[in-house]
Amino acid sequence: MRRTAVVYALGKLMQVMGAALVLPLLIAVWDARGAGFPAIFSAVDVYGLAISAVVGLLAGTILARLASHGRDRQGLREGYVIVTFGWLSLALIGCLPLFFYFAVVRGVEGFGPWLLAFTDAYFEIMSGFTTTGATILANIEEVPRSLLFLRSLTHWLGGMGIITLAIVIFPAMGISAYSMYRGEVPGPTHDKLRPRLAQTAQVLWAVYGSLTALETVLLMVAGMNWFDAVNHAFATMATGGFSTKSASIAAYDSAFVEWIIIVFMFLAGVNFLIHFKTFRGDFSGVTRDREFRFYTYVIVVAVLIGATMLALQGPAPMEVAAHEYRHGERPEAQFAEHYAREEAKVRSAGDCIRAAAFQVVSITTTTGFVTADFDIWPDFLRFMLVLLMFFGGCAGSTGGGIKMIRMLVAAKASVIQLRKLTQPRLVAPVKVGGQPIDNDKITNILSFLILFAGLFVGIGALMTLFVPDLTTAFTASIATLGNVGPGLAGVGAIENYGWIPIPGKWLLVLSMLLGRLEVFTVLIVLRPAIWRR
Repeated sequence: MRRTAVVYALGKLMQVMGAALVLPLLIAVWDARGAGFPAIFSAVDVYGLAISAVVGLLAGTILARLASHGRDRQGLREGYVIVTFGWLSLALIGCLPLFFYFAVVRGVEGFGPWLLAFTDAYFEIMSGFTTTGATILANIEEVPRSLLFLRSLTHWLGGMGIITLAIVIFPAMGISAYSMYRGEVPGPTHDKLRPRLAQTAQVLWAVYGSLTALETVLLMVAGMNWFDAVNHAFATMATGGFSTKSASIAAYDSAFVEWIIIVFMFLAGVNFLIHFKTFRGDFSGVTRDREFRFYTYVIVVAVLIGATMLALQGPAPMEVAAHEYRHGERPEAQFAEHYAREEAKVRSAGDCIRAAAFQVVSITTTTGFVTADFDIWPDFLRFMLVLLMFFGGCAGSTGGGIKMIRMLVAAKASVIQLRKLTQPRLVAPVKVGGQPIDNDKITNILSFLILFAGLFVGIGALMTLFVPDLTTAFTASIATLGNVGPGLAGVGAIENYGWIPIPGKWLLVLSMLLGRLEVFTVLIVLRPAIWRR
């Protein structure tokens, strides 16, 4: 392990993060402009963001300077270490403004409250960077706009990948750049669009930025103000799910807004290589790509099932829904009022299609926006949504989960294996789109599925030590490992993660990181062999 190479790259990443913090800092300064100078710096979000930006830029510059002689000594092992520790260190810098905010607002005193404030801040920012969207905030509207923008910005940076952004800004990151790219970009395939990796990263960010800008404009046309439009466009294209409203997209009660977000969530779950080809007039990805077709089929079928069941049954009976676990039980009259509002959202066929389409696309792409409390829907639909959390988006998208291509290859491999049991001499390679998949890739995919399932069970089992409900424990596991955000019961559509004890939050932080970096990247770093010289 060439440690100087790791330190140099981490320094460059910290510089990127420090520079990025200037954007929410400008919003904080603008919002506090009435206080005048120097009183403006007494605002907690202003000095919190200022300190964090300075820490990122200064620490990054010092590390890069001290280890500059190691910039060209990066290899495969260094690449995986840089990705893992890069995300951990960037979340540390990014969480400082929220940490200062929690400390001041809560008036913390003593080690315990300080630890809780830091844990909550780190959880929130790691949730942002990993595009999970799980939040500890109960009343989002009370948080300063600058910190809400910071949350959304971490989504947007993490969606396409902070490493890919660094490769754009610093093309000479070293020979480990491709291993870093492989470690960060979601999915089992890592196609290059251009001969040089820096050019590939530039193309990806150009497509990503263009779609974000287009959605922002459309949301403003639909009635959102510029701030909400930018934040929700960031969260949508990153398949993140952080909103500027406690009620998420339901707060706008607008079919126009919902259908815009549905379309862009769907696009965000598509391989960005297909977007690039489509922008150039090549529609072969849309018409021929088997993963895209499988992704579309899964969503269409799930929407039809959801809309049909909601139209025929509506929500689960109120007496059944009322007995589902919630953290902080509501008075009976309050729950009845909530149930009546949710029931009103699915009274017509059009309403059922709209509600089902939004939640199916949101959960499948692992965005996590909500327009309805799907925790009071029939059990079959709740199960279907949890199942879709495992599927995720396409490889090369910003979506989390296992990825559609892995599901497709695993299904094909299983069918062929069943055929071989009755036809021992059968020679039938696994093919996707007419192209055979080599055995190494199949082994990699099956290994990933086993590890993912094992982590889901293990994290869920450990979460039962910290939460009093089995459904909450296991859906919190898949909601963070799959980078989805909302789960069921105590972490459901209208709940948050703020009540979970500190050890449980740190376990879920690890779960989010494992899911976003595709399991292998983090587990490789945990092997002692990788640290040997």
